[in-house]
Amino acid sequence: MVEHDHSELTPAEAELYDRQIRLWGLENQKRLRNSKILIAGLNGLGAEIAKNIILGGVKSVTFLDHQIVTENDFASNFLVPRDCLNKNRAESSFSRAQALNPMVEVKIDTGLLSDKGEDFFKLFDVVVILESTIAEQIRINNICRANNIKFYATDMWGMFGFSFIDLQDHEFVEDVVKHKIISKPNEKIKTEIITTPSKRSLKYPSLESVINFDYNSPSFTKRMKKSGPAYLVMKILQNFREDEKRDPMPSSREEDINKLLAIRNGISSVEIVPDIYFEHVFAQISPSAAIVGGAVAHEVIKAVSQKEAPHFNYFFFDANNSCGFIETIE
Repeated sequence: MVEHDHSELTPAEAELYDRQIRLWGLENQKRLRNSKILIAGLNGLGAEIAKNIILGGVKSVTFLDHQIVTENDFASNFLVPRDCLNKNRAESSFSRAQALNPMVEVKIDTGLLSDKGEDFFKLFDVVVILESTIAEQIRINNICRANNIKFYATDMWGMFGFSFIDLQDHEFVEDVVKHKIISKPNEKIKTEIITTPSKRSLKYPSLESVINFDYNSPSFTKRMKKSGPAYLVMKILQNFREDEKRDPMPSSREEDINKLLAIRNGISSVEIVPDIYFEHVFAQISPSAAIVGGAVAHEVIKAVSQKEAPHFNYFFFDANNSCGFIETIE
């Protein structure tokens, strides 16, 4: 958990973060300044998350990524220069990320996520995981739950993206807006807006508990018909990653679409998840990465600063409907 910072902001920090302090308050900015964030996976989505968190003014951001830069990265990762092809993604993202905010310490780790144990994750207040398998996400989420670390799992395939949040027992302050009547009796009614801070709390379920429920039940099928098939699309894409040890690739487009449809047919129906959902899941698209990355980074900032109600507990961006929405699954 982020420790409370009793020190005052320096004049340079106060000037740089002036707009944010006016938005969410000095004490919340101090909480941000004292937080240490891990981002594992520096693809286009990871770059968008990193940008917004670094600009927010946290203490440090660690980039964990063992993969090399490919041509696909240039379509969405603005932190990677063109001359970094075949170099490590985390190292290649360092210079531009650090230039965003010199007051934030940017650290690089080129190791494997699967090699990191409990002692590593205990170094952070927030852990954001991208491009990993479900088994790996569950392993890390359980470590985070045991150590009161805020956990985010997020991914993007083409124009489709999601995030899962586990803040365990989370307390926050939310402004409650009321209208107060200020007019005198027998006068035309006049009101003014009164904003009162209210302390709230939420208890989040673990990833393991929500990922293993029966999504073929009649109640869930009815729910998907109403809210859309985003959850099942996510499950299908995650199952593809588990089976193929990779994500769908443009170079094997037709073959991969057939594999995705076969997975879909095994867990759902065409009526719930139409074929069109698998036409645009190849390589990350920059505008979609900006939307999902902005949403995830905003949630991280809200959770650390303890200001405003956080998402509970899934966020989906469905580009087929040009819609981002929150889905609660317990």
